[in-house]
Amino acid sequence: MVAPVTRKIQPLLTLILAAGCGADEPAPDATVTLSALGGSGVAGTIEFTELAEGGVRVDADITGLTPGQHGMHVHEWGDCSAPDGMSAGGHFNPDMVDHGAPGGATHHPGDYGNLEADADGRATLSLTIDAISLTAGDEVNVLGRAVIVHEKADDFGQPTGNAGGRLACGVIHVTGGTSPPVLGPTPGA
Repeated sequence: MVAPVTRKIQPLLTLILAAGCGADEPAPDATVTLSALGGSGVAGTIEFTELAEGGVRVDADITGLTPGQHGMHVHEWGDCSAPDGMSAGGHFNPDMVDHGAPGGATHHPGDYGNLEADADGRATLSLTIDAISLTAGDEVNVLGRAVIVHEKADDFGQPTGNAGGRLACGVIHVTGGTSPPVLGPTPGA
């Protein structure tokens, strides 16, 4: 026989445990698979998760880097076809504001700051960006755009942070699916 107190507590425990399952981290809404450019050997994944309280959390795990800092930016075009990554265009900057550090007084939606690679060439980064969206039609929607990892640190100088060459590129897609790439104008068209 179950004691009366236990019968009252058991449903409460079930409710608490079920609620705890929903408190897990939300699944990412968009992902990027980075591929090496020019034989750099740099690869990785980046996840974008819209937060209930606003903003988008960006979680990156990158390998094959030289130790030290490397700039990371969202670029305007979702095209990684050029061996040097230049097909991705410039930084995603729909309002044409100055380049800067994420969270700084002046920055654009493509500014993600620096990754810090350890002695083994691995870098992880987790930050929340308020100036982007994963919603089609929004001016600051990053779906279908490319993420570039650069060879040097972003010094937040103008116009692009002096981060050097492009080591890896990947297009931001809806998790578990694809998003049409945002493509630049066709030369000569």
